[in-house]
Amino acid sequence: MYSEQFQKSLKAVEEARENNIALEPQRMTAQQKEDLLAEFHPDYRQGEFTELKMGPNKGDKVPHELAETLQAHARIKAEDVDLTTPQYDVDVLIIGGGGAGASAAIEAHEAGANVMIVTKLRIGDANTMMAEGGIQAADKENDSPAIHFVDAFGGGHFAAKRELLRKLVCDAPEAIQWLNELGVEFDKDAEGNMITTHGGGTSRKRMHAAKDYSGAEIMRTLRDEVLNRQIPVVDFTAAVELILDEKGNAAGAVLMNMETKELLVAKAKTVIIATGGAGRMHYQGFPTSNHYGATADGLVLGYRVGAKLLYAETLQYHPTGAAFPEQIFGALVTEKVRSLGAKLVNVNGEVFMHPLETRDVAAASIIRECNARGNGIETGSGLGVWLDTPMIEAIGGEGTIMKRIPAMWRMFDKYGIDIRKEPILVYPTLHYQNGGLDINEDGETTNVKNLFVAGEAVGGIHGRNRLMGNSLLDIIVFGRSAGKNAAQKAKNTEVGTLTLSHIAKFEHEIESAGIVTDTVSPKLLPNYTRK
Repeated sequence: MYSEQFQKSLKAVEEARENNIALEPQRMTAQQKEDLLAEFHPDYRQGEFTELKMGPNKGDKVPHELAETLQAHARIKAEDVDLTTPQYDVDVLIIGGGGAGASAAIEAHEAGANVMIVTKLRIGDANTMMAEGGIQAADKENDSPAIHFVDAFGGGHFAAKRELLRKLVCDAPEAIQWLNELGVEFDKDAEGNMITTHGGGTSRKRMHAAKDYSGAEIMRTLRDEVLNRQIPVVDFTAAVELILDEKGNAAGAVLMNMETKELLVAKAKTVIIATGGAGRMHYQGFPTSNHYGATADGLVLGYRVGAKLLYAETLQYHPTGAAFPEQIFGALVTEKVRSLGAKLVNVNGEVFMHPLETRDVAAASIIRECNARGNGIETGSGLGVWLDTPMIEAIGGEGTIMKRIPAMWRMFDKYGIDIRKEPILVYPTLHYQNGGLDINEDGETTNVKNLFVAGEAVGGIHGRNRLMGNSLLDIIVFGRSAGKNAAQKAKNTEVGTLTLSHIAKFEHEIESAGIVTDTVSPKLLPNYTRK
């Protein structure tokens, strides 16, 4: 089954394990990190980016694949839609059924708004469901939101919008309490205290988890709350265009039934975009840990009506995506595996980096080890390095893996790999959209009124890199905030005449910019048919 090199490398890892457990790798200096990122991180590959020729971010560089979909034709024409007889008329329309959308819906409903969720798959079919490692919050005696801020601000290369990051860390303890009261089964000790661990780039143990099903447990709880409140959820229906009123304010969306392609109109006093990430765009050909619907739809919808993007050129490549076997290529191997003691090891059995560097530094280190230094392991589908999972049991005792990361064990056990006894192969996988739509502290876009954004579709919360556990946190903090603020604003909003005039305006911009394309957007779903 395994090649000679594969078997030889596996033996080297096993022989070096005892020494590697005791080894304390040096952390990189700030300059070493910058040099490493500049040479090896995908965000720094100049040839992989295109300058936008039109729209509110004209002149900015974004990945080729994103530029193509941002500067594409609309899926519909204004004359295809009758705006005079909306099929839905609500106070708050939420586009997206993941953790951010569900949190927003719960709070908007709590505030008395008539709220509706529309989602192109099903509620819960989202990256939230696939998040594993945990959610950060500074709620222990030796920690504080200020320390959390410093960790996250530095980890994001000092580029986060301060007011957004401040809100994230200051609202974090209450977010954990809110989830706990809703019924999330966080890991707790015998006295009922929450168990917390380190994540990459954190100076305190502030990662709260539900084993390694953290996102699934949070999403289960939020979904149950939405359904128990009888909040309307329109599944398998995608938003293909935002609707404005004659004042230029967001006033609803054109929806498309994913099966019949029927177009429907949803009128709303306020709109919340909570469409998630972009992993299924497969930037630079990378595999992805993302769910099937992560195709940057929210960025397209917002951009077409004039909402600005922030840091759209930055993506997070999670350092540990599964590199073997091929059936799970790109699937997420949670950072919690490293926080529990597993180290990254090259083909020769050598630990080549500190296991808890920030994600961008760790990803770049693995790419360097495989490509520049020639120390990767050939997997049959590419290269990878070892994540020495048996270290976890050696450090924490027998049973630690089944107690703390059972989902990881199950994922690999399906293919005959027992991670308690043998290491696993990993390589960076496209994981998170750092950039997104630019919002203010209330969650409203900076230049389109009544349009709110929450979750991964937001840019600026994390800067140019995100620390583990801050994404599950931001969907709760900013989802709840967007729901409250959108509901409040809806109380004082009178919607004017509905219009789709921005479509013709956008088409004129495409023509004026000399862009020739057959692409239509939003993409909605990836296309994996063979060409």
